[in-house]
Amino acid sequence: MSKAFSIDCSTWSYDEIMMFCGTHDKNLDLLRSAFDAELIFNNGQLDVQCDNREVLDCIEKIVRAAYTLIHEQKHLNASDLNYLIRLVKASPSINLERLNSEPIAKTVSGKLIYPKTIGQRILIDALTHDDIIFATGVAGTGKTYLAVVYAVAQLKKGNFSRIVLTRPAVEAGENLGFLPGDLKEKVDPYLRPLYDALYDMLGVETVEKLLEKEVIEIAPLAYMRGRTLDNAFIILDEAQNTTKNQMKMFLTRMGFNSKVVITGDGTQIDLVKKQDSGLLHARKILQGVDKIGFVELSGLDVVRNPLVQKIIECYERAEGNE
Repeated sequence: MSKAFSIDCSTWSYDEIMMFCGTHDKNLDLLRSAFDAELIFNNGQLDVQCDNREVLDCIEKIVRAAYTLIHEQKHLNASDLNYLIRLVKASPSINLERLNSEPIAKTVSGKLIYPKTIGQRILIDALTHDDIIFATGVAGTGKTYLAVVYAVAQLKKGNFSRIVLTRPAVEAGENLGFLPGDLKEKVDPYLRPLYDALYDMLGVETVEKLLEKEVIEIAPLAYMRGRTLDNAFIILDEAQNTTKNQMKMFLTRMGFNSKVVITGDGTQIDLVKKQDSGLLHARKILQGVDKIGFVELSGLDVVRNPLVQKIIECYERAEGNE
């Protein structure tokens, strides 16, 4: 038999209650179906009918975390609420206060960017405190986007004089020479995710100007050989497709007052032999080195369409059964 409980929401404004409930109570419906409970706002409190106190504790934890997002970040959508539900269901004792954070940066349109998941928060902490950061995880976790956002924010603050973005063009292989255009035109399609993040932060015109002045440099990994990069924020994307020698070459390009971020997804290696991945090798041999941080983002950190997270889970189960 269901029991009746109440969660005090007397400090919430009308707008905050409306945002929490969602359009046509869609957010409330998500919670109702996730926990098989009935939720109704009534005179400054959220009345909950559910089977036991443990279910109420999970719901209350989500409600408090949702209110924090609404109050501090002025938004709460179905994706945010789905994430909170997944977290609490995976670990009922989890501390959701780790989601509280300051904005990382502001887009060219004025939108504030916050870490959306606990994993993303851990990544921002690593970017702040370490000099070399390995950010690995499945597609859709925002690792590349956050790295570029953080790099632009640091450039604006004057902490670095330039940004260098690179990635291997493994997908092109020996067919690169058959593609039309000069080398930049051949390689640019493989660098598109980096351009997209830059455009969000700075706008197309500003990015083009900074590229002309070489304040921002976007180049294939092969162009890094023989260089020393001082006073630079350097990002290597798609690092799972580097060889061991390429990764060693890249890491030794780091100069004074520089920060290096390596992003990649170990489940999407395009090399002929997966064991040759420089990302996997470096992650194994560099553990424990001071000022080198490792952040692993999981399916829980996927911030794309919720269906993406389900797809990833299906593939992980299938690979585990092979």
